[in-house]
Parts: sequence; structure tokens; C-alpha cells
Amino acid sequence: MDTIEARPRIATKLLDELPLRLHHNAYVVKDHEANRHFLEDILGIPLVATWCERTYRADLGREVDFCHTFFGLKDGGALAFFQFADPEMYALTQAKEPPKVDSHYHIALKASDQTYDELKARLNAAGEPFRETDHGYCKSIYTRSPDGMILEFTCDPPDVAEIDAMRKADAHSELARWLGGDHQVNNQLRHRD
Repeated sequence: MDTIEARPRIATKLLDELPLRLHHNAYVVKDHEANRHFLEDILGIPLVATWCERTYRADLGREVDFCHTFFGLKDGGALAFFQFADPEMYALTQAKEPPKVDSHYHIALKASDQTYDELKARLNAAGEPFRETDHGYCKSIYTRSPDGMILEFTCDPPDVAEIDAMRKADAHSELARWLGGDHQVNNQLRHRD
């Protein structure tokens, strides 16, 4: 008979302050308008931000245009979705088997400045790989669980209320512009000082 060996329990010091809430999920969709219709028109969850971006993908060796929509939750979190300008990126992100480009599938947890800094220190101390990205509308640490789940811990900038109001005001028009074929970047906040 097989037996399972129990690992000895090691005393662990937990974070002084846990992550505050879910910041957003991330999921790839084929059709933003069909997704918006379902979430906003049918379920009544409002579209609160549309970010149109372009990024260089080292894993593909080229730039990729994408649109990232956020649907607001009461606690400030969001259901978030990516749509790509080219059908190849959609195909590459689908889970028939683990996708070649998997970074768009992750869970993001909001953290205070203190918790964010503590998480970076803990990852560094443990020798765990992570990357940090300044999106402009938030900064993020990305790391993977042992099973490959991507975890993002995000921290909002001091002017988050103004940024959120700006994107809420043009969320629908920016989505319509992007869906109409205009894939110009509307995130001038990325890597600001």
C-alpha cells in the first residue's frame, strides 16, 4: 500500500498585513463587445475602464496590440479582460494545452505600499523570481506559484482617483475606438516619473 509522507510543519511568519482585496482578474476574450454585452447589458456590471496598449512580447519577438477592459465591483476590484488585435494572439492564449503566452491569465491582489514592499523583500529573501512593472495606473509584482499560477500584487499610485475618473469617463468611447480598428495606445501613464 502506498503511503503519503507528511512534510514537517515549519513555523512561518505571515505577512504583517494581508493583501487588501482582489484588484482584478485577467481573462482573454475573443470578442470584447459580446463580453461587454453579457457583463454590462445582461448582468448589469458596469464597464469602468478601457486601456488600449501595445507591448513588445519577447516570447513572440514582436509587438502586440491589445485592449484591456475592466468591469467594476463594489469593493473597487474588477473583472478584467484582454482582447488582441490579431487572431493569432487569441489562439496562442487558449488553453487547449498550456498556452504559449500565459501571462494574461493571472490573479491580481491589491496591496498597500507597505505590503507591496514587504512582498518584494520576501521574494528576494527567498530567491523567488518575480518581475515588477509600472503600468502607470498601478505598479505590480508578478510571481508564480509552484504549480505555475501567476500571482500579481498591485499597488495604486497616489492619484488613482483621478486616473480612475479619467478612464471611467471614456471607457465606452475608447472601447468603441479600439473595436473600430484604431489600436492607438491610450496609456500615456506607463513608466511615468
